[in-house]
Amino acid sequence: MREFLEEAEVFNAENVLEYISEIAKFHRIQGSKELVEAAKYILEELRVNGIKAGLFEDVYDGERWHLTLVSPIAWDLIHGEVEIVGKRITTSKTPLLVMAHSPPGKAEGEVVAIEREEDWENAKGKIVMVGEKWHENYKKANEKGALAFIAYRKGTGKAFPYIGLFLAKNDLEWAKIPAVALSEELANTVIGKLKKCEKVTAKIKVETLISDSQALPIVYATVGKPPYVLFVAHICHPRPGANDNASGAAMLIELAKVLNNLYNDSFRFGFAFLWIPEHYGTQAFIEKYTKLDDYYVAINLDMVGGSEDRANSTIMIIRTPLSRFSIVSGILEYYLNLANSGGESFGGSPLPKLKIRSYPYELGSDHDVFNFFGIPSVMPITWPDRFYHSSEDSVEKISKESLEIIGKAVLATALALAKAKKEELERFARGFTMKYLGELSIERNLEVAEKLVMLGLSRDSKFLGLNIGHKFTFEPWLKWNKKGIIYPRSVKQIDEKKGAELEKILEDKKMSILLHELLMLGEIMPKGEAFKALEEEYGKFEKEKLEKAVEILRSLGIVVF
Repeated sequence: MREFLEEAEVFNAENVLEYISEIAKFHRIQGSKELVEAAKYILEELRVNGIKAGLFEDVYDGERWHLTLVSPIAWDLIHGEVEIVGKRITTSKTPLLVMAHSPPGKAEGEVVAIEREEDWENAKGKIVMVGEKWHENYKKANEKGALAFIAYRKGTGKAFPYIGLFLAKNDLEWAKIPAVALSEELANTVIGKLKKCEKVTAKIKVETLISDSQALPIVYATVGKPPYVLFVAHICHPRPGANDNASGAAMLIELAKVLNNLYNDSFRFGFAFLWIPEHYGTQAFIEKYTKLDDYYVAINLDMVGGSEDRANSTIMIIRTPLSRFSIVSGILEYYLNLANSGGESFGGSPLPKLKIRSYPYELGSDHDVFNFFGIPSVMPITWPDRFYHSSEDSVEKISKESLEIIGKAVLATALALAKAKKEELERFARGFTMKYLGELSIERNLEVAEKLVMLGLSRDSKFLGLNIGHKFTFEPWLKWNKKGIIYPRSVKQIDEKKGAELEKILEDKKMSILLHELLMLGEIMPKGEAFKALEEEYGKFEKEKLEKAVEILRSLGIVVF
């Protein structure tokens, strides 16, 4: 199937860089007018290139639920400034100075660094500065009578971090003080002075507009007829947000253009393209606008631009979860490795240009939601990026090489799924299945995983016209009644106490991955088999904690047995 990578040479990374530059001009905070403007820019680019596209709209109002997520408030930044340690910083330098969804306000006073719990005793009438758990500590700052809130994030150096409060409407009952974010460098200067018992004062001014509502924009385009291979990218995040995620949104425009030109009626799939605000928009799209049976698989493009700091970054291939096994994971992996070949070993074998590796399913972007709803979804992503969620995530740091490798590989994957001969796909499916199960069985005995793989292959066969896989009939353990991403913060909107209990359980990010996969497995098979499959996929875990988390969800009606 190598010929499809050759056909993918038409992908133009220069075009992607131009689109990134344009999208990065918008301060694309969820609930803001500039997010809508960015969506309209994308829509116009599609129309100019003759692609069938439309703009769907849901609502940000701080009250509406998008499946399991309560909407953030409608919010726009007008102006912000901070004077501290002899420096004056304004939002003309970086809009990230003002924390997303901060209420407006002015404050002038002494700064207190919160590094221990007892430091909160000095918060009243002061400006507090905090380096972690910003939403939780912002609420505490309001409760303790602080004048304003300063956040910083370790590891950002001179950059200003992107920290969003994602306030809901009822949060405005307690959220009153202005919130800003400083660079780690400035924060360390303040902390250094405070440790020398020097008094530090700050002057803060935040002008923001909190409206009754704002459009939640969803751009959707199609080429050909269903069933579709779906491509997804989130368009939100602050200015510049070049890698996260102007890069994915821009790559989607180029892919839509190329596939629109290449498509013909002999293809077994059409192609659909979706630009959404992360998670909120995906869940709104599924709830209101989609027909799930129209999609074979989804490929989520998030942070595909790498960075100039390549030595410490990896192209990660996030596979479908075991519960949603599909050969799309293997096909994307195959083409990424081919596209990443460059140079020769001492024996003449190709060497990789960039670091690349496949990983089991992880949470964190819009592939999550499609997996929850039964559409196998994969994600290529570059990680880590030392400019992540900061004012330094700018266009000049994007790696053109990363764009070319990922863009061509994703395009080749789409072409292979649409055009490859059945015998080629069957051979590939057998090979990838052996590789996948072999990797799992190196460390663990497999009892359930093989059945789930066969179940996934049977779904692949349905869409690809193959004769592989086998359907297994299980008795499901549970029904995921209110399906979607499970954030403790949203659960707190329903029940504060139970949300706090869930938050404690999910402090370890791995537990959140395990919980969501367990729910997907539980909809397929009995409890014992679901836990066994989870262990075969991820290894040992704290079963009691997961059972407690599921019980919390059951008590809230999110799952039913």
